[in-house]
Amino acid sequence: MSAEPEEFQIARLGAQGDGIAETDAGPRYVAFALPGERVQPGVKGLPRLLSAASADRTAPSCRHFGTCGGCVAQHMGERLYAEWKRDIVVAAFRQRGLEPNVAPLHCMAPGTRRRAVLTARREGKRIALGYHRRKSLDLVDVEECPVLLPDILAKFSALRAIAAALPPPEVHLTVLWTPAGLDVAVAAGVSRLHATAVAEICRIAAQHRLARVAVDGETIIERAAPALTAAGIDVVVPAAGFVQAVQEAEQTMAHLVLAAVGRPKLVADLFCGIGTFTFHLARHARVLALDRDAAAIAALAAAARRAQRLRPIEARVRDLFREPLSAKELERFHAVVYDPPRAGARGQAEQLSRSKVGTVVAVSCDPGTLARDVRLLVDGGYAIDSVTPIDQFLFSAHVEVVAVLRRNSSPSVGLR
Repeated sequence: MSAEPEEFQIARLGAQGDGIAETDAGPRYVAFALPGERVQPGVKGLPRLLSAASADRTAPSCRHFGTCGGCVAQHMGERLYAEWKRDIVVAAFRQRGLEPNVAPLHCMAPGTRRRAVLTARREGKRIALGYHRRKSLDLVDVEECPVLLPDILAKFSALRAIAAALPPPEVHLTVLWTPAGLDVAVAAGVSRLHATAVAEICRIAAQHRLARVAVDGETIIERAAPALTAAGIDVVVPAAGFVQAVQEAEQTMAHLVLAAVGRPKLVADLFCGIGTFTFHLARHARVLALDRDAAAIAALAAAARRAQRLRPIEARVRDLFREPLSAKELERFHAVVYDPPRAGARGQAEQLSRSKVGTVVAVSCDPGTLARDVRLLVDGGYAIDSVTPIDQFLFSAHVEVVAVLRRNSSPSVGLR
């Protein structure tokens, strides 16, 4: 006889959006279940409800929800969703022994994500385009997406056509909306494209008014410079270059950064990328901008040369993971802003903790590594002034966070 399906009473939400039931064998995680519900786990997609649905449950906005791995929280009502996202940040800091006052979540509207990484795969005579299924390498051929800008969705036929023109059965496309049109960077792993493939990609770009198409780092066609604006300065983005995913989220972060640093004479912008914060800061201060991405620094420097009414910007390539700015080098700065990749910036945080910098603004898309680095700063004599979560990654378990710290004592000789 087959075993009866397990039933679980959901007590709380986990950091990845799963409902958690407390059992004699330990916590059990059930995808898409909500607190207060009694459920049986679904084999695929949503769980089977054995009780009344939670008052916080809402109808998903996308037909692919439950199979597509891109979203985990479309079933949550607005109140629960905002609390869950904020609690991810609270829990990350608490795990490091920190209890800051975490602000309410800054929410972003659906249909505003301007950058996405998509997979295209040849399946017979058709091209599937979308995201991987939950916990699988299978591909969901996306017909809609409530997260992406409509202008990106409108060009899915062009993206499928580009993939069809390339020889590999699977390619990855980094797609960025710019005012000039979509910037499409394809990772195909081909050493050289045949002339017919180049001609077809150029035809597709012209027909669909794409700004630029690059394959494996080589620009195939550039109809218009794919530029984004920061503090009124146009920056031409390198192919597949990193930018903040949502324009409004970037503006919110920039506002928080500027409010925190005030008007110092000299600021270090570390892990600066193409200058997301650099140009805002340079309206009032001299800025040292460092990043290991040479293409991003070149784009920043080129934009700075064209800009007017800015204080001096010194943009240099430096791998801050291997060679963080030392406490000695930091002596001349009144404020430091740093926005590292998801892995965080432990080495740089250690140097900052030994420095005399008055204000540090840490920006991160990973609350866990952010809390780890902030712990180092607190142990070095900094106090947490504010922690603000921003919902840049709608319906996912990722949260952008801006933390502001002020030095309130002399730096410690050693770190705990």
